[in-house]
Amino acid sequence: MNSKMYPLQFSPILKERIWGGEKLKTILNKSIVSKITGESWELSTVEGDVSVVANGALKGKSLMELIDETPNEILGTKVYERFGKQFPLLFKYLDAREDLSIQVHPNDTLAKERHNSFGKTEMWYVLQADTDARIIVGFKEDSGKEEYLKHLNDKTLVSILDDVKAKTGDVFFLETGTVHAIGAGLVVAEIQQTSDITYRLYDFDRKDAQGNTRELHVDLALDAINYNKVDTQKKYETKTNTSNVVVDCPYFTTNFIPLEDKVAVSKSGQTFTVYMCVEGSFEIEYDGFKQSYIKGDTVLVPAAINAFMLTGKASILEIYIS
Repeated sequence: MNSKMYPLQFSPILKERIWGGEKLKTILNKSIVSKITGESWELSTVEGDVSVVANGALKGKSLMELIDETPNEILGTKVYERFGKQFPLLFKYLDAREDLSIQVHPNDTLAKERHNSFGKTEMWYVLQADTDARIIVGFKEDSGKEEYLKHLNDKTLVSILDDVKAKTGDVFFLETGTVHAIGAGLVVAEIQQTSDITYRLYDFDRKDAQGNTRELHVDLALDAINYNKVDTQKKYETKTNTSNVVVDCPYFTTNFIPLEDKVAVSKSGQTFTVYMCVEGSFEIEYDGFKQSYIKGDTVLVPAAINAFMLTGKASILEIYIS
């Protein structure tokens, strides 16, 4: 199969959410049919939501099938050695027409013990922000279980949480345990560990179309929360035609590439690379392969592809495992 390797695109897995809207279509060119589409899962191996190739000779194959057949070529030698035949990351775009619930994600230890899952360290890149849009990230000051529970029960939790005004290009890195919520009016790219474990703390007493409230996970969350004030916003350089480091953590590295012309990329075969186009358009050229990508596209470059060219005028997120 190695001779067939080429940059892979996958069919988006679209998710309706009570807080979703229509910007995934108007801003990111997704073929949504619902007015409450909140998420586009771009690359996933979460059970029940496994991505399927949408382009080229491997069209129709699932990401899990490709990994099972050629793990080193898809994942890379280092990633395969560390994770086996697991794809360790999940890539999404989110459209928050309304505030998301206030939530928290468990760390690897808790997630493994309770759910046989990875934890969920994640980052957000803001693609679009309405005026005065904000996110909730952690506590304003160091807190504790008692203070937290008092405000949760009094429905005043928001008063002790930190909220930050967000604008296009902002990046927030959320380690597990950070209480958070994406605010209304934001479209974000989300890069995270492969996990669908979320503990919902407070949902603003919302009801769905059937008049039901969503399940909360107050007890499970108590031991998962980091009650200390945290610094989540990341500053980064924007040198053109360069991979500017934005986040470098044990789970993934994310770079920002302001592409103005062309960039030659050389890889070692140790890790796959994912590109998310967050503005403009670009092409990947590789051994006779040439494909164009526009804003909202996500592409997986298998680890077996060691040298290729990026050309165009675009803002690109570049993600891999260090």
